Amino acid sequence: MKLSDFDFDLPKSLIAQYPSASRTDSRLLVQKNSLIDSTFSQLGDYLKPNDLLILNDTKVIPARLFGHKDSGGKVEVLVERLVNEHEALVMIKSSRSPKIGSYIILENQSYFKICDKNDGIYKVDFESFSILNVLNEIGHIPLPPYIDRDDAKEDHSRYQTVYAKNDGAVAAPTAGLHFDELLLSSLEKKGISHAFITLHVGAGTFQPVKVEDIESHKMHSEYYEISTETIDKIEQAKALGGRVIAVGTTAVRTLESAFDNGRLKNQKGDTDIFIYPGFKFQIVDAMITNFHLPKSSLLMLVSAFIGFEEMFETYHHAIKQKYRFFSYGDAMLLEKKSE
Repeated sequence: MKLSDFDFDLPKSLIAQYPSASRTDSRLLVQKNSLIDSTFSQLGDYLKPNDLLILNDTKVIPARLFGHKDSGGKVEVLVERLVNEHEALVMIKSSRSPKIGSYIILENQSYFKICDKNDGIYKVDFESFSILNVLNEIGHIPLPPYIDRDDAKEDHSRYQTVYAKNDGAVAAPTAGLHFDELLLSSLEKKGISHAFITLHVGAGTFQPVKVEDIESHKMHSEYYEISTETIDKIEQAKALGGRVIAVGTTAVRTLESAFDNGRLKNQKGDTDIFIYPGFKFQIVDAMITNFHLPKSSLLMLVSAFIGFEEMFETYHHAIKQKYRFFSYGDAMLLEKKSE
């Protein structure tokens, strides 16, 4: 398939700039035998006992920093990945690229050293400073490029799931933003449980596919973990006839990455899995996801999951009905296309 096959026109007015008043106020487009317009608070009406929700418990770090080079020029820094307490991989915006061995001085007078550069990503050393301490003191929430405003106080809580736990993401697993504790509790009472995986979402999630032959696209790599406890819950749910419902494309990618030689394996590591039409899903039966960018790898994943024509039918309906798109937008509940 070609990149141009995954393009569509989206009115700018449908790109959500702010979150809904409360998390479960978002609209929910349910794709089954037909398309059903609902609200996220009614999610339980479309699930059944023994279904299992897989949630991504990654935590968004305030990864955007501002400062200047030791030679004086202003810079903007995006921490892409935490390597350890003092080292990170970062992207740097500046008028001229900083030199290896030079220093960047940040707003609170903390600093880091430029150690290496590979494919536009810098490896840096904060030396005596704890990166997380620096980020928590002066960092900004790294809102996606299509949100046309500076981050605000509410973004520190709303651009974060209520179950966020493990520091490391620079973008939220946005399908999870629609859940609150009350909804999760009410689903549990209906026999709809949940389990956790971790995938630290990188800035590459916003990068469009640029090659016309999509099979030539190289995915960015992201760190993930899946535990024995989660695998046990998945196997139990399937044994009882329940569905595994991935909350977000990050959960889909984690589960399908961890499937090896006919079974799920508890593991941790990097995944650059690229899911596009023709992919055979082994674990995920249904998914909850937001609406994605044209020509994006995530749109291709959705197309692989529900079918190419069905994907466009769903998106055209959403545009006609004025659903809100992207990170702070509305959600879909999608069923895997039968083979």
